[in-house]
Amino acid sequence: MMSGGASVEETLDLWASGLRSAKERIAPLFTQKRAAASACAFLDVLIGNDPRKTGWMRAEAAGDPGPWRQQALLGRGHWDADALRDVVREHVVEHLGTEDGVLVIDETSFLKKGQASCGVGRQYTGSAGKITNCQIGVFATYVSARGHTFVDRALYLPKDWTSSCERLKQAHVPDDVVFATKPALASMMIERSLEAGVPFRWVAADSVYGVGYVKRTLRRAGIGYVLGVKGNHWFGSWATNPLIAGEAKDIAANLPEQVWHRLSAGHGTKGEQLYDWAYLPLADLDAEEFDCPIAGP
Repeated sequence: MMSGGASVEETLDLWASGLRSAKERIAPLFTQKRAAASACAFLDVLIGNDPRKTGWMRAEAAGDPGPWRQQALLGRGHWDADALRDVVREHVVEHLGTEDGVLVIDETSFLKKGQASCGVGRQYTGSAGKITNCQIGVFATYVSARGHTFVDRALYLPKDWTSSCERLKQAHVPDDVVFATKPALASMMIERSLEAGVPFRWVAADSVYGVGYVKRTLRRAGIGYVLGVKGNHWFGSWATNPLIAGEAKDIAANLPEQVWHRLSAGHGTKGEQLYDWAYLPLADLDAEEFDCPIAGP
């Protein structure tokens, strides 16, 4: 028996039913039955146990004689990736959506050796902790008491890509794509989630996103946020007593010890992740200042 009271057989039946439902949702995105079948087989392989999933390994697991069908699906097939994103988002809202949900923005890198992959270049990646040859994607994850999963994504294109029309054309980048910073990409994803009716009260992100783009988007929407900033980020309060001004690191250093609270962010690869938090109001803003119909936290 499983800890939740369901047998192994019942759990497997539930998984199989959920997978069939997912396939039924995505199949209409593909105009040919053969392409839809390849997409469903690709999904089977992605959630399989194989630690490495090269083209040949995926083909073997799917029962194909070679990787050509899956290569065609990923490289030459015509289907709407944004429509697939919307299907995934609808599924997430249906099963995980709660009014007090949280949208988490973060990026990750994909290490590459060549120069042909779209957006690849020598750039800093936190995954490797250094500047290296890679692609970088910005992702939005939905988190609630029911679970968590991805709901949106955007590929970051460095300026040496967006400034080269020939390079963009060779990588089949749409003509309307222009350079956008990571915070700008994050703001677009937040706005898409709001327009789609994704229920969330907070957005969390690290210091890459603790800048104007994201804050303005959230303030206008009346959404609360917890955004990291660098130690030299300058803050100035207004309508507070006493008034506060200075760099983040100096403000934090001058706070009395008793206002700090140590909280756990869960377990990581090196054990429990503990952080010290202090609450310091810097302003009391009216929603009308940002053309917002409701006040954010």
